[in-house]
Amino acid sequence: MKLEDIIKENLAGDAQENALEFIAYLRDNEIQLEKIGGYWDGKFYYGASYNGEFVCFILIYSPASAVDSTEPWVIWSDDSGSKWFADHPLDEKFKEIAWKNAGVCGNKTDTACGGCPSIGGQPKTIFGKNFNNICGTTFCFKNPNGIELECLKKLIDIRKNTI
Repeated sequence: MKLEDIIKENLAGDAQENALEFIAYLRDNEIQLEKIGGYWDGKFYYGASYNGEFVCFILIYSPASAVDSTEPWVIWSDDSGSKWFADHPLDEKFKEIAWKNAGVCGNKTDTACGGCPSIGGQPKTIFGKNFNNICGTTFCFKNPNGIELECLKKLIDIRKNTI
């Protein structure tokens, strides 16, 4: 089943419209989408890659598995451990959005994903601002709106240009 069909079956309203627009953007930019198995088997979890390297990950919650119906889909950036986002020039409004969606590590909480190499995440500089506790996936956009998707596209363009 195509990701677009999964979106149409599991999301509604603005979430569906935004998700479909985002997937169209990825496809238009030669970004490949592949369903990821393993731990994610049985879930609608996709990796988005360009020239064999991930640029982001997408999770579409089905109604039966939805943790929080106000966040029916989530996009994580790739493991941005390098300095791709440290001082890259970006419009101030997009910097604010990126900072707001910085993936603070949950490894010290009961809801930890366990993906961080060390407890509590790691320090990262994101567009000139220092953070102490950032997950391996630098950004986490939960049910992004239109302006957040524009920011996310810029982040993906930055990542794509590093590949």
